[in-house]
Amino acid sequence: MAKFTRIQVAQRMAESGFIPVFFHPDLETAQQVLKACYEGGCRVFEFTNRDALAHEVFGELKKYAVRELPEMMLGIGTVIDAPTAALYMQLDADFVVSPIVSEEMAKVCNRRKVMWIPGCATLSEMLYGLELGAEVVKAFPAGQLGGPAFVKAVKAPCPWISIMPTGGVTPDETNLRAWFEAGVTCVGMGSQMIPQDVIKNKDFATLTQKVKEVVEIIQKIKN
Repeated sequence: MAKFTRIQVAQRMAESGFIPVFFHPDLETAQQVLKACYEGGCRVFEFTNRDALAHEVFGELKKYAVRELPEMMLGIGTVIDAPTAALYMQLDADFVVSPIVSEEMAKVCNRRKVMWIPGCATLSEMLYGLELGAEVVKAFPAGQLGGPAFVKAVKAPCPWISIMPTGGVTPDETNLRAWFEAGVTCVGMGSQMIPQDVIKNKDFATLTQKVKEVVEIIQKIKN
């Protein structure tokens, strides 16, 4: 079962303010990336379901995290149906992120008290996600939806919604400040956070430094 409850994950997401989003078919590479992010101060990480054998990599990555990175909350993303969510929960995913809103997926996750984060493109979808038990909803694709202005517009009538934008977020202070001043709970970052050249060159020390900088920037903005 998941090592962390959905409330613990939600609280840590709000505290840290960011989630790296990453996939790689090679287990050793995934382990190095996860370790580099952990050493930089990251405590919530989303591995994405982007390959037919992604669940096999995730299962081993989760074991590695439990053994070597005890505070890391490791979840799965790009899940679009309940059976896939159930598969990853059996592999002890700490949370499930989806690009869509699915009642069936919500029920499967809620039954096991695993945090479920639905992807939403409208205020109606966000409120429906909350009705289904989501603690946090994902604004996706956030850049195409209008960026920080979209979040600000949504939060005006519904300030209680906890929003995590993914897509259109970059790890620089100007961009991050715009998102947090608009009212996001945290942000998700993929290739902007973990560039392909870092992976190609196995430059994990640079990734650790980048994560440290993001941690410092977000804490500066929030404080």
